Amino acid sequence: MINVKIVAVGNLKEQYLRDAFSEYSKRLKRFCNFQLCEINESKLPDNPSSKEIQKALETEGKAILKECKGYIAAMCIEGRQLSSTEFAKKLDNAASEGGSRVTFVIGSSFGLSDEVKSAADFRLSMSEMTFPHQLARVMLAEQIYRGFQINSNGRYHK
Repeated sequence: MINVKIVAVGNLKEQYLRDAFSEYSKRLKRFCNFQLCEINESKLPDNPSSKEIQKALETEGKAILKECKGYIAAMCIEGRQLSSTEFAKKLDNAASEGGSRVTFVIGSSFGLSDEVKSAADFRLSMSEMTFPHQLARVMLAEQIYRGFQINSNGRYHK
């Protein structure tokens, strides 16, 4: 069975987002071994300097990379946008390339370190629009579920 992991900086604070993520986690168990790993977000002062942000990203990046196995997809603004069917194909190919292990990485609101982006096999962007990182986690879980549904000719994707 395919192992799919989301490595995310921070945790879900809102109950409604935790509930939505939990629902997709439950649905994904049918298709894969699904796991979430939350990395502690670096503490930054209000209005941090670019140097402070860079240091925080490097610290988070080291923790992220310790959790990454197999095919790594970094969620970042400069990544490539895919349709749901393209994403399903990418998920299927990633599982093959990554020895049945696929890791998706979601950074903090400041993004991901260059080290994490360089280590990634693929950079993925959800949209040109900006979304809260907590909502992005739910959206990613939904798209992973949708991808498995598409690949198995399920009825979920219409």
